[in-house]
Amino acid sequence: MRNRLFSTFTLLFGLVFFFHVTQAQQKKVVFVILDGIPARDLERVHTPNLDQIALQGGYARAYTGGEAGGFSESPTISAVGYNTLLTGTWAHKHQVWGNDIESPNYQYWTIFRYLREARPDAKLAIFSTWQDNRTKLLGENLPQTNYLQLNQALDGLELDTMRYPHDSEHNYISQIDQKVAEEAATYLATQGPDLTWVYLQYTDDMGHKFGRGPAMDAAIQKADAQVGLIWQAIQQRQQKGEDWQLWVTTDHGRKEPDGKDHGGQSNAEREIWINTNAKDLNERFDS
Repeated sequence: MRNRLFSTFTLLFGLVFFFHVTQAQQKKVVFVILDGIPARDLERVHTPNLDQIALQGGYARAYTGGEAGGFSESPTISAVGYNTLLTGTWAHKHQVWGNDIESPNYQYWTIFRYLREARPDAKLAIFSTWQDNRTKLLGENLPQTNYLQLNQALDGLELDTMRYPHDSEHNYISQIDQKVAEEAATYLATQGPDLTWVYLQYTDDMGHKFGRGPAMDAAIQKADAQVGLIWQAIQQRQQKGEDWQLWVTTDHGRKEPDGKDHGGQSNAEREIWINTNAKDLNERFDS
């Protein structure tokens, strides 16, 4: 990952996605969250697939967590970050304050609901290592989301303890991530959905367990290879003349000095990043 970076900027990422998918009906968008990867770690680890994507578009540091000390201050916690990305709002609006996702405010629509309402025939998909992303954050089939329906979903594998027995090293999460990435790549290549969310978790698990170091570096490299599967599928579709955008980001940074925890408002916990193949980016992106 290249070192020349622009400064952080306010993130209303969900609204950026909404603009792209509604203004150009033929555009296909894939949105990937790689959980809990600090920008400084991503930038020093060899990530050839993410680098290739950025060469076609750009890379930038960004921030999460709202206005520190202000009314929009939001915990730098995973589900909070996901919903900020999906809705383009901070926690004081979307009302997701932790990973329990107790009472989301569905009045702030996700990009999936926006596209479903704007284009009822759009093909929507999610491939996730955490089922709550679909059932609670997107709110599939809930009256509060006008019974939002996706066309394809692969999630809940973390609940299948027979197929993926839970182990203390969290290898089962690594295996699930791989399955999620492979299934996402296959679906993208064969079905060409209009909007897809892919969520991979293993990097965050390694961060919590080991902090900054070889285990986290290896997890980032695995995630890069999994993104490579998705990128390869997108390139296959582009060869058919289709217009595809891939946006890869993370949900939070990690607390210094060891890089194990997160949730607070330190600069290291708030700092995130965006990597994309999109063109015509603003001056904050390194391209």
